[in-house]
Amino acid sequence: MDMRPDPFVPPAPMPRTVPPGRLEIIRTILRNPLELWGEPSYTLPWIKTRFFRERTLIVNDPGLIKHVLVDNAANYRMSDIRQLVLRPILRDGLLTAEGEVWKRSRKAVAPVFTPRHANGFAGQMLRQSEDYAQKYETAGGEGQIFEIASDMTELTFVILADTLFSGEIITTSNSFADDVNALLHRMGRVDPMDLLRAPSWVPRITRIGGQKVLDKFRSIVRQTMDARLARMNVDRASTPDDFLTLLLEQATGGGLSNEEIEDNILTFIGAGHETTARALAWTLYCVANTPHFRDAMEDEIGRVMATGAEPVRWLDLMPYTRAAFEEALRLYPPAPSINRAAIAPDKWTDAKGEIVDIEAGVTVLIMPWTLHRHELYWDKPRAFMPERFLPENRGKIGRFQFLPFGAGPRVCIGATFALQEAVIALAVLMKGFRFDMTDQTKPWPVQKLTTQPQNGLPMRVTRRTSL
Repeated sequence: MDMRPDPFVPPAPMPRTVPPGRLEIIRTILRNPLELWGEPSYTLPWIKTRFFRERTLIVNDPGLIKHVLVDNAANYRMSDIRQLVLRPILRDGLLTAEGEVWKRSRKAVAPVFTPRHANGFAGQMLRQSEDYAQKYETAGGEGQIFEIASDMTELTFVILADTLFSGEIITTSNSFADDVNALLHRMGRVDPMDLLRAPSWVPRITRIGGQKVLDKFRSIVRQTMDARLARMNVDRASTPDDFLTLLLEQATGGGLSNEEIEDNILTFIGAGHETTARALAWTLYCVANTPHFRDAMEDEIGRVMATGAEPVRWLDLMPYTRAAFEEALRLYPPAPSINRAAIAPDKWTDAKGEIVDIEAGVTVLIMPWTLHRHELYWDKPRAFMPERFLPENRGKIGRFQFLPFGAGPRVCIGATFALQEAVIALAVLMKGFRFDMTDQTKPWPVQKLTTQPQNGLPMRVTRRTSL
């Protein structure tokens, strides 16, 4: 008999049972778009609707998702609203560029994420995680409360700075996590002017104050570029062959313009670590509420680390740790929506012969948030059940029903990097410490570009005594 308790169901908005009116749609989008979706979005394979006279196709069917993102990806561009939100921040960075600019950027950064770099990255991830864990050790490890959401932002930033920039990002700020939160809070939100398709030059009231933070980030990027270029000009042989150098050499080789290089560096500094940080924090929170699985993770982590296995192998050697992270990615996908628009008319036929007609100009919403909680594709979809991602079970999960990193030509180029980073960070943190709930740990998921815990994630961190 299975004596384990019922699975933990972490907080999330319940599906709406009554469609919202236009004013309520605006209020909800401004407050938290995750609260907008009704029961059909969690129960039907696709829905045709209209948002502010805009024809919209909400897609959950994995076959139709594959069609849009892979099979006929060339017919789908970025949607207008997505670009109105992101382009003011990232301009022609990898996440927002399209056409030939995107192809150049993708080709420029791809060599950094090849398998041959994985071993070096893993070693750097391990060192930075161990160094960061000293924060909890220094505090005494006796149950002090820490803001884990901010901590994970800081940890993933130092990992990114070391792995991709050799620790040479020019910033003296001691509040980087706060700066990132301010940037996403002010700039990473849909404004009413976006819904009305107002030109980009029309002021967005909700983003007032965000430009100052954005200017600060761009100043950091320019200083970082200038310092590295000066070093390259003096002694190229001793300059690290990292992501930063690779991009800067694109300028002399005609691959990318200086502006495109700046945009891509900003993309990785400002957003490259943010998604992993959010998922790590949600993982620690969910695991704290699932003691039997936490015990299994701790046993696994202790066993693997005791063998002295190289950290580059931990992703394969720690299936329980990876499964917990992937289940957190399912319930709290850092990128909760994928937005496209049809360039030309299209159609798709499902397994039953039903045809979905997609008119030119239709906005296509593929939402990992609803897809990952969809009743057609998941058992107990709202529950935290990392067992579903263990090797013996993961074959039941279709490629296009789990999209934390997207799919198709624009799949996240750093997906393996993020998984490796997460497993290493979790292993280091959980080997030495327990992360537990407090009376103040009452997170609520809100969409501000990424899926963030409103009210933060205060957790009690205690040194483990039985290692």
